Amino acid sequence: MKPLACPARRQGRQRGAALLLLVAVLGLGTASLLISAFGRNTAENARQQRTLATLAQARDALLGFATVNGRLPRPAASAIDGRERADACQSDADCSGFLPWVALGVSGVDAWGKVLRYSVTPEMARAPIVSFSAVANRVVRTRDSRGELVYMAGQEQCDVSIQCLPVVLFSQGKAPFGTYASGVAQAPTLRGALDAAANDSASRSVISRPADTTGQVAGGAFNDMVAWITLPTLYQRMRAARNLP
Repeated sequence: MKPLACPARRQGRQRGAALLLLVAVLGLGTASLLISAFGRNTAENARQQRTLATLAQARDALLGFATVNGRLPRPAASAIDGRERADACQSDADCSGFLPWVALGVSGVDAWGKVLRYSVTPEMARAPIVSFSAVANRVVRTRDSRGELVYMAGQEQCDVSIQCLPVVLFSQGKAPFGTYASGVAQAPTLRGALDAAANDSASRSVISRPADTTGQVAGGAFNDMVAWITLPTLYQRMRAARNLP
């Protein structure tokens, strides 16, 4: 006859089984959290990649528009009307707004459903562009290792001998600024996002820097994605099409 297990031994086995069950439950919970976080990061990365592709497509369309029309397009009529603004630009502010996606035949929104922003030098939005006298005046700045704003493309003074950029376009990313395709502006969601706020009201100067969600760096939280066209690239394409005086 097999001897019965003593109570102490049975209690030890029960505690061991309970501990293994607890470890298994905790392991499943941790795995679930990791999978969830990984899934969110993957989805956000996918949105960023789609937005970069949309910006690249818009950039190519702008070059194509210039080769056909002898100029770059003016901004869109509004956030819900992607046709080119009818009136000629009288100032830098007039030539800053939203990408004219209908005029270009491309998508005008990023992967977060916000309309792409667009800023073009007024002289570059009038035909014909007089290459020997027209001055491209858009600039892009960034933050250096000390957090100071420095020029990334262009410089403080733009002239015929030292040109800046003809055009800049950008996505305002997930947060905290931007205007949805419905025409509704996103309510600011992050405090101290100075660089993102500057871009939201930008005309001549746009800021481009690595994304940051902590808000603990100079310029605050930031996730704008910026693209531009250099003047030599624009003129090269237009000359190849024989559409630049």
